[in-house]
Amino acid sequence: MGKDRREFIKAGLLGGTVLAAGVPGGVAAATASTGKRSGGGASMHILVLGGTGFIGPHMVREALRRGHRVTLFNRGRTNVALFPDLELIEGDRAGSLDGLADRQFDAVVDNSGYVPRYVENSSRRLSANVGQYVFVSTVSVYESFARANDESSPLGKLDDESVEEVTGTTYGPLKALCERRVREQIGEDRTTILRPGYICGPGDRTDRFTYWPVRTMQGGEMLWPGSPSHTVQIIDVRDLANFVVDSLEQKITGTYNMVIPPRSYTMGALLEDSRAVTASTVEPVWADDAFLAEAQSKIEARNWGAFPIWHPAEGEYAGASSFDNARALAAGLENRPVRETIRDLLTWWQTLPEERTSSLRAGLTAEQEAELLEALKSA
Repeated sequence: MGKDRREFIKAGLLGGTVLAAGVPGGVAAATASTGKRSGGGASMHILVLGGTGFIGPHMVREALRRGHRVTLFNRGRTNVALFPDLELIEGDRAGSLDGLADRQFDAVVDNSGYVPRYVENSSRRLSANVGQYVFVSTVSVYESFARANDESSPLGKLDDESVEEVTGTTYGPLKALCERRVREQIGEDRTTILRPGYICGPGDRTDRFTYWPVRTMQGGEMLWPGSPSHTVQIIDVRDLANFVVDSLEQKITGTYNMVIPPRSYTMGALLEDSRAVTASTVEPVWADDAFLAEAQSKIEARNWGAFPIWHPAEGEYAGASSFDNARALAAGLENRPVRETIRDLLTWWQTLPEERTSSLRAGLTAEQEAELLEALKSA
């Protein structure tokens, strides 16, 4: 497996919960839901495994907004002040699950499961004591990205299923095994599997999507990959959170790709939305796939890639922005306009300290971009 594919799957740690990234409580406008859902029905007691990373707080807030009761299960080490009024069961799914013994919950949301053995242990412990189990997986579970994938597409596999080290190579297949363990312990009729694509919005620490509007805001000549018509797929973290709570309230089970519709959004639209929100006079310079492939082989990319969320239009990544979300749309998934995501993301971004915003974690450095722009002009 080549370096680029490993970077794609690494960047496909799409749940984002391996990163401690609580959303500042003072950014209510940037973290609010669409407001279209008012809850209704009986209040549920929801157990969230994790709950204080990136996606977890959005799910917790949405459940609370709709009148549900939430209990957290985690090690009590990350963003401990985020929800001081909620019950916290301290434990570690890698070893200590005693706090879950004999506890009854209407539903569990698992957005912190990466190792199949741990997921099996926790789902077995909870099986008799929960009504529904929502497991947040990833589109990285699919065997191939050369074609468009729907929920029935073949999944990646490990030659040795005892492997537990999470790497760019093993991440997707391990999540596929986690899905299987949940189904085995909970049962198909009580399990909901969600496979998000690139999760974006306030609180994201990867800067994969954030790079584009933030760099646009800085103005000047800016390197853009591919062409304006090149399609990309994302999911706003709040739309994912809404669907999670919808799934619990409406007893939605099954497996769903959590992305915006394929071919509905492009890099050109991302540029125009970023320009509009930032009032930037950025001058885009588009580079073709051949130039970018050579560039990526020569530069030292940041943690989340030199051209995050973008993938070549041909070859082994031709389907990386074409995941089918028809099943999720039919079940009620609503995707807000990407411009709203950009606006709220930048509102949150501007509340962060300078030491955080001075160095993006994805995309080109200023020096790399200048070098590539010069190479383009000389070609």
